[in-house]
Amino acid sequence: MQPIIIVLIILVVLVFIALVKTIQVIPQASAAIVERFGRYTRTLNAGLNIVVPFIDSIRNRIDLREQVVPFPPQPVITQDNLVVNIDTVIYYQVTDARAATYEVASYIQAIEQLTVTTLRNIIGGMDLERTLTSREEINAALRGVLDEATGKWGIRVNRVELKAIEPPTSIQDSMEKQMRADRDKRAAILQAEGVRQSEILRAEGEKQSSILRAEGEAKAAALRAEGEAQAIRTVFESIHAGDADQKLLAYQYLQMLPKIAEGDANKLWIVPSEIGDALKGLSGAMGNFGPMGGGSSGFNPQAPGKGAPGADSAKDRREQPPID
Repeated sequence: MQPIIIVLIILVVLVFIALVKTIQVIPQASAAIVERFGRYTRTLNAGLNIVVPFIDSIRNRIDLREQVVPFPPQPVITQDNLVVNIDTVIYYQVTDARAATYEVASYIQAIEQLTVTTLRNIIGGMDLERTLTSREEINAALRGVLDEATGKWGIRVNRVELKAIEPPTSIQDSMEKQMRADRDKRAAILQAEGVRQSEILRAEGEKQSSILRAEGEAKAAALRAEGEAQAIRTVFESIHAGDADQKLLAYQYLQMLPKIAEGDANKLWIVPSEIGDALKGLSGAMGNFGPMGGGSSGFNPQAPGKGAPGADSAKDRREQPPID
């Protein structure tokens, strides 16, 4: 009985192993390559799959999700003979599990070497400054070449990124000095522009202030002249309305003479010619009110040699030289 039990146990174990090999569960976003006697048969997709045990075998399980692979820094020579180290990151996805298994031995290594050679070709046609400022251009060119080359491997390169571009230390020092000089230059230019704008605004303000001040003075002068003209017209109208005679005019002339002579700066003053006639009239008026009453035995302003004192003094003042 024992040999039979042992055989039954062996059969149960074989059946269990056969069931395990027959039922294959493939996770989501994965694929498996099935080979029969070493030859590709089919690709198992996600879910429950049945294979022939001991005849069919699972060659490879492939993840169909997008993969991210960073590559170590690669030395690349630019067009101006400078060596820079460039770190790259590749985002790829397996679209054909069979091609990725049988068309290339190791698609990761193949992508890395293809990236290095393509990157050297692209950077070799650029100088350092353009290399540092043309990441998008480099990424697009690198992705185009990789996507075309990896298509037959069942790989789709979705994105290529340059993680870092490191020039030599001496070049970095020179670039820092240049950037510092550029910043100082821009600061000086901005400061000069600020001073210039400030001076322009100040000049504009002074100009507007001068214009407004001149306009105010002109209006004030016009109003002042208009007021003086109105005062003169009022006085003139008042004189004509009062019918002033020769005696009143002579008296006004005599009152104005001291004011004309006032001031230390008056070196020369002119007596109007009409003041003589006015003084003659005033002398005649004073003669009419003299002690004789008749004016015949008093002084006669018209008599030669006996002119009125006022007239003579006025005449003398007209003829005397300027007082220093």
